[in-house]
Amino acid sequence: MIVALTMKKFLGILVLGLLFSNLAQGESLLPKCEGNDEKISSFSVKHFRMVRKWTNCHGTTISPKGAKYVGEFYKGKFHGQGIYTKDGRKYVGQYKNHKRHGQGTYTYANGDMYVGEWKEHKYYGKGTYIYSNGDKYIGEWKKDKYFAPDNLKERDGKGTYIYINGDKYVGEWKKGKRHGKGTFTHANGKVEEGIWKKNKLVKSK
Repeated sequence: MIVALTMKKFLGILVLGLLFSNLAQGESLLPKCEGNDEKISSFSVKHFRMVRKWTNCHGTTISPKGAKYVGEFYKGKFHGQGIYTKDGRKYVGQYKNHKRHGQGTYTYANGDMYVGEWKEHKYYGKGTYIYSNGDKYIGEWKKDKYFAPDNLKERDGKGTYIYINGDKYVGEWKKGKRHGKGTFTHANGKVEEGIWKKNKLVKSK
């Protein structure tokens, strides 16, 4: 039953991610921003000043450090649906007052991907993190540096980790390690349930 619910949550989040990805890559319902140049390839002060005036429209801009944003604007800020790319990283999702806020998918240069909720530029609420090796984590986070992949210390709270070899842990985490109540189900069928501390089962149920 737990497996079915976990997979349903994962598939639901993944579908939402794909939905928002398709919306962002399609045409916005908002009109094009005045003076917008879809082929812009470099930053300029003139263009920046123009962007500051964009509101309730859809446009393209490039930052001084080469980051590119294609999406919706309100009062010169990223606001609504958009796509952000920089140095091999890509975010497709929602913005509010220039910050990632709502549903969004962030793909890292190393191949890791986060699909889920954001609040003021941070992972928030439920989300699925898919590691480049095929492992998946579905649950809660304590993460500040959204632009950097999981440093293996940021899973914090309740969550499910599905290993590529078929193992699975459902329970509590602290600083990226199994810590608290949890159940580890091995691919061979062996089950370890009880209290964990720093990845070790210290008290069996």
